[in-house]
This record gives sequence, structure tokens and C-alpha cells, in this order.
Amino acid sequence: MSVGRKSLSSHRRIVIKIGSALLVDRGTGLKSRWLDAVCADIAALRAGGTEVLVVSSGAIALGRTVLGLPAGALKLEESQAAAAVGQIALARAWSESLSRDNIVAGQILLTLGDTEERRRYLNARATLKQLMKMGAVPIINENDTVATSEIRYGDNDRLAARVATMAGADLLVLLSDIDGLYTAPPHVDPQAQFLSEIAEITPEIEAMAGGAASELSRGGMRTKIDAGKIATTAGCAMIIASGKPDHPLRAIEDGARSSWFAPAKTPVNARKTWIAGHLQASGELHVDAGAENALHGGKSLLPAGVRKISGQFSRGDTVAIIGANGREIARGLASYDADEARQIAGRKSGEIESILGYAGRAAMVHRDDLVVTGHLATDDAKVREDAHAG
Repeated sequence: MSVGRKSLSSHRRIVIKIGSALLVDRGTGLKSRWLDAVCADIAALRAGGTEVLVVSSGAIALGRTVLGLPAGALKLEESQAAAAVGQIALARAWSESLSRDNIVAGQILLTLGDTEERRRYLNARATLKQLMKMGAVPIINENDTVATSEIRYGDNDRLAARVATMAGADLLVLLSDIDGLYTAPPHVDPQAQFLSEIAEITPEIEAMAGGAASELSRGGMRTKIDAGKIATTAGCAMIIASGKPDHPLRAIEDGARSSWFAPAKTPVNARKTWIAGHLQASGELHVDAGAENALHGGKSLLPAGVRKISGQFSRGDTVAIIGANGREIARGLASYDADEARQIAGRKSGEIESILGYAGRAAMVHRDDLVVTGHLATDDAKVREDAHAG
């Protein structure tokens, strides 16, 4: 075990995400024996003083089994119906299994708006913390009965990362049908190398992510890396591990192979954690290299460094900031709506009043409303003070 990596029992608060393929068998339904073993692991962690939250997939997979729906893609209304049936069975299964160790389960169903809208985010966070204060284990899932293809998380990896930041967890464990991150998908490249520790999620690490490996699961390694970026930015470590053993958490504790992602050395504050974790940006601001360097130096984004505006957004909406190499480098809250932003893009801040007819903020995105999420286009690029720095 490395200097940075700690045992599960050494953590204060852990979020555990469980994929559908681990919990539900297409032919036989719920894997009750496996669930009982996981709950025993959770009880052991709690007995040692570690708080545990669970993000459990499986509602749709379980519901389609109960309803006898055929294999293959489901229509939206079929998925919602399957979720309605499956969520009841899933919650009951968790409650019954945890009760064997005298643990109370509390169900929370979230929609995308519950984490993307600040007031709803704070309300959900308060509920989570109250449940933990009362000694319950929150069992969390996306509310698939009302989620649509346009307004949804789409996977529980990123939902789990958002829950981890919301709850102030110091570790996120993603249990899956693969034991960690490889340099390439191992089922495609037999020579792929396993990575046991990832100090930082770089563009090279992101490029290693493959697609989903299971029909029952909507997520893949790509979404796990996205989850890692959300969690580690907030100072929460992450582990990707196989959930196939009967006692997967005990297996990790005993040294089973897994990939550990180090938390950021300088995690952002709670408000910026919320900004960085936004899953859907309303628009994009494409910036030049000078502005990119200024952002990495902790400066605001001024209109002069913005080269192109994409999408429609309002003032206060979350926007993605795209660097000169086409990669996202930051997220922030827009000081102007999209139409106004297009008018002042590439212009000096002193010209804003004459262009818009009122004296707005000098920054397109102020540094207090901005979180750097990516890397400079070149490794040797140096932060410099220039005309774009604010």
C-alpha cells in the first residue's frame, strides 16, 4: 500500500457505487447472497467508525426481470416502468439485508436537477447528512421513473461522484465487473497494462478509457474517469475495483487488485466543488492560449481571450471553457447570457459598456465562479501575466 493510499477502515466516510451487473442476474434476478455479503462488509466498516453511503444501480435491470421484458434496448416509457417496479424491489432488498445487522436503510432518489441546481443540491445534502447523523445508511439511485434521455445522469458512476462531494466523503469506491484501469481495454488488447495508482487524471489517462463492458450497465470506464475527476477535484480519493468476490469490500481491505486515484493536493471549496461537478454545461466558451494560461494562473476569464461562443445560456448558468487544443480546461458560471457574450467576445473589458449599453462585470467568468478542470495544451507551458489576465 502506498503512502497516500489508506485502508477502507481508515476513511471517515465512504460512498460505494454498485453496478447493475453485480446486483442483478438477467436470468435469475436479484443476487441475494452477494447482496448479503456486501451488507456484512458495510456493517464491518460501520462497526469500525466509518460512515457508509451506497449508490445502487439495478432498478431497471431488476424491474425488467420482474416484468419479463425481452433483452435489448428499451423504449423510454418501458425503462421508466421497469424502474418503477424495480426500485421497490431494490429498496426492499437493501432494507432487509442491512437489517440483519440492525442497520436502517434510507432511500433517496435523485434527478439531475437535484445536483445541478444549487438550492436543491443543498437540500439533498442536508437530507443525506441528517440520515447519517441518525445512523442510517442512505441508499441512493437516479429517479429513472421521471428521468428522460435529455435530462438525466445516464450512469451511476458520475452520480456517485456527485453524492461523494455532496456528502463530504473522503473515498469513493466504484465496484464493477472490471478490477481497475488498464492502459487499454483488456478484452481488446491482451498486452494492456494494469494501473494500480493514478496520481492525477491527465489527458493520457482519459484516453485510456474504453466503453461499457456489460449489457446490464450503462456506464463504462469513460464514466468512471469522469467520476474520478469530479471526486478528486473535491479532495475525495477514488477506487475502481471488482465487485465479483462475495465480499468485495473485504477483498479490497485484504489487498485485492484495484486502481486508486489520488485526491487533489489542493481541493476546491464547497461552492467550487458544486460548479466543477456539473454534468451538463449549458454552453461553451472557446479561449486562446493566452487566456488558457491566465486561467491556470488563477485569473478570471476576460472577454479579450474568448474566441468563440457555443450554445445558448443565461447569466449564472454553468459553461465549459474549451482550450486551444479543443479540450475542456475549466468550468464556471457565466457573467453574461450567450447573446451578450457573443457581442463582447474578443473585445477589451473597457469596451463592454459601449457595446452592451451598461457597465457589466469585467470578466466573462470571474475567478471566484471558476474551477480549472483540465491541463494546459503543452506540458512545458508557463503561466504568464498578459493582457487576458484579470
